[in-house]
Amino acid sequence: MEEQVALVIGGILGGLLLPLLLMVVSRCLWKRLRVMFAYEELSGTTAASSTQGHKLCPPDARTQVSRPPGVPFVVPPSFQSQDWVPLSSREWAQAPQDPCPAPELLPHATRSNLGDACVVGTINPELYKIPEDKSETHFPEGCLGRLWFQYQQQAERLLVGLIQAQRLQAPSEPCSPLVKLHLLPDERRFLQSKTKCGTGPQFDEHFVFQVPSKSITQRVLRFSVYHVDRQRKHQLLGQVLFPLKTETLAGDCRLIIWRDLEAESLEPPSKFGDLQFCFSYDDCLNHLTVIVLAKGLQLLQDDTSFVSVLVKVSLMNHNKFVKCKKTSAVLGSANPVYSETFSFKADPAELDTGTLSLTVLQRAEGDRSRELGRVVVGPYMYTRGKELEHWNEMLSKPKELVRRWHALCHPTEP
Repeated sequence: MEEQVALVIGGILGGLLLPLLLMVVSRCLWKRLRVMFAYEELSGTTAASSTQGHKLCPPDARTQVSRPPGVPFVVPPSFQSQDWVPLSSREWAQAPQDPCPAPELLPHATRSNLGDACVVGTINPELYKIPEDKSETHFPEGCLGRLWFQYQQQAERLLVGLIQAQRLQAPSEPCSPLVKLHLLPDERRFLQSKTKCGTGPQFDEHFVFQVPSKSITQRVLRFSVYHVDRQRKHQLLGQVLFPLKTETLAGDCRLIIWRDLEAESLEPPSKFGDLQFCFSYDDCLNHLTVIVLAKGLQLLQDDTSFVSVLVKVSLMNHNKFVKCKKTSAVLGSANPVYSETFSFKADPAELDTGTLSLTVLQRAEGDRSRELGRVVVGPYMYTRGKELEHWNEMLSKPKELVRRWHALCHPTEP
């Protein structure tokens, strides 16, 4: 009897709770469907308005960030300037207008350069352009011409490619240039290109030098550009000297290089020969860099035991040696070319009392050596004339190599 009563009471309670549960579930579903219906209506209206074209808006158009009632999200900033109109009770949508984002939200855009940038997230390509290097196409005043070439080291060979020349200054018209290639210090053997026509010839020729790989870093590649006149005489237009250093020979690919032609010095060599060197001072690293080149040296031909020439570069302070470095010895050449680069540590204060001394030595067998001449450059306290001018020019042009020729003086002269 009691079990029947319990079943009747349970059935009554279940009958009362089931409709209540159904009402709650249906209400929740109705709310969710109503929200989804409002979102679809808003999206459709926005899409329709965005297809009317992208017309530029006034840059001062701004609205406050607002959230219309019944919309479960904040309006994106790019659509803040659009008006909202009611569709039905508690439902809002955007009026059909042209999209106009606030100017401060545009990437890289200002009031003066809005242009077509009316879409948030666009990239301004002007900010990512690499500045064009115009040094290869810019010819300075007084330029004798420019030469393009490439080279590559392979085992015991040096491959050189002669590409082209531009702006050659021929003494007469038409210009008929050719190029002779030397691998210094060997002055006797050379390779020669074909004769071309015009001041901007295209050579596209390749040459091979047989040279030991151990000594290639002590060689200098020289390009001599000549004009061939009607009598088949060669007139020098200019030359390029390119030292083959270790850092430039690294890698397997060919390097494409251009250099401006330099005029050969027409002045006769001085009594003891001439020395050309370029040096620069890096005021950030406090480094003094020196590169040496010599010509017209008066070798001691009467003594056959003297076979090589080198240059000793000394940094001095108050006439006291601070540090000395020497170039490699060049065998049997009165016009040696040295590809070594020397670097000295020197504070700016030391340059007021310091000097740079370059001494040319002729070395014999048994480590015997003899001075052929020297050059000293430095401040007014120690030097005058061209040596003082060269020093002051180096100080006035930091990090820039300054090159000049100097006549060697006898070691006993002051």
